[in-house]
Amino acid sequence: MGVEIKESAVSDEEFEEMKRFVSDYLSASVENERDGGRMRWYPWHSAEYRFNHTLNVVDLSTEIASREGADVDVVRVAALFHDIAKLEAEQERHADEGARVAREYLTAHGEYPQSFVDQVTQSVRDHSYQGPLEDVSLETRCLIEADILDKVGANGAVLMLLRMGYESRTHMDAGEMIDRVLERGRDASKRVESDAAEGIAHQRLKRVTWFREWLEEEVPGIEERSDDPDGS
Repeated sequence: MGVEIKESAVSDEEFEEMKRFVSDYLSASVENERDGGRMRWYPWHSAEYRFNHTLNVVDLSTEIASREGADVDVVRVAALFHDIAKLEAEQERHADEGARVAREYLTAHGEYPQSFVDQVTQSVRDHSYQGPLEDVSLETRCLIEADILDKVGANGAVLMLLRMGYESRTHMDAGEMIDRVLERGRDASKRVESDAAEGIAHQRLKRVTWFREWLEEEVPGIEERSDDPDGS
């Protein structure tokens, strides 16, 4: 019996056009904000960071979907649109707004099957779901797991170290900040369900653990400082 080869619902050219649309949309969201925008003083609330995060989630969710047998096209398109409204809508509304934008785009561009559009928009709408992942579709689970994992590991460590500068901290606080990344990684490991996501989480946790150990070896006093419950 031969293996059925499923034709992709989204061509590479169409996906690149979607990426340009999402990037332009995020940039316009920032330009249209008044008074500098919500938490704009942190660089990871910029259009540049948000788009980079989006591309990371696209890559991670595509890897997870491929290994878990999910519909890769649904997952990667949903990942591309999942935070498109993040910079213009309140946190509790950005998923619904993102689903609306995704539906409008997919309906107006190309001739995608209605079932495909519905699956994509449902995954975008549900990507902030905080309950058990067995309650959502496989495609949505892949997206949620990827969104969680992007802030774990080396990427999460860099973001926390960058935050130190914006909070006028010194390098002596690095241990405390990396401990936060480790805590987030452990929480992520407990929440993800798929073997693929668990493997990625484990690998990323190891990297941060090594970095934390290197800090203890090379920066005298950092362990005692980071273990101080008052952070002083």
